[in-house]
Amino acid sequence: MRSILLAASAALVLLPSVAAAQSMNAEVFHKRATALMKKGPLALFSRGEIKALMAEGQAAGLKARDQRLAAVKAGGQGRYCPPPGPQSMNSDEFMKRLAAIPPAERARINMTEATTRVLASKFPCKA
Repeated sequence: MRSILLAASAALVLLPSVAAAQSMNAEVFHKRATALMKKGPLALFSRGEIKALMAEGQAAGLKARDQRLAAVKAGGQGRYCPPPGPQSMNSDEFMKRLAAIPPAERARINMTEATTRVLASKFPCKA
């Protein structure tokens, strides 16, 4: 269940699409995803919650990607620098990196900023 929920969100970071409007901050996402993951196999009965979190994660990933590409197109460097080719991050890694952002900070940032920080920790840019 974990991998279905957050791996899909993290994997879709690199897929082009129109990003939907975001409706929750990173702390709300973290709390809801953690609660869902604690359900284990019973989380399958929470399809509405899974759908909402996946949509939020996908929108955040797409927006983070678009921001990075816009910075590169403008001649700058994005805040994260993934190597060429497909990249992936499983749900455990994503949640661990999201949890590394202090709760007070997560409460002040949206999922696009949180996803950008997660990606920057995984794919730092060389100075």
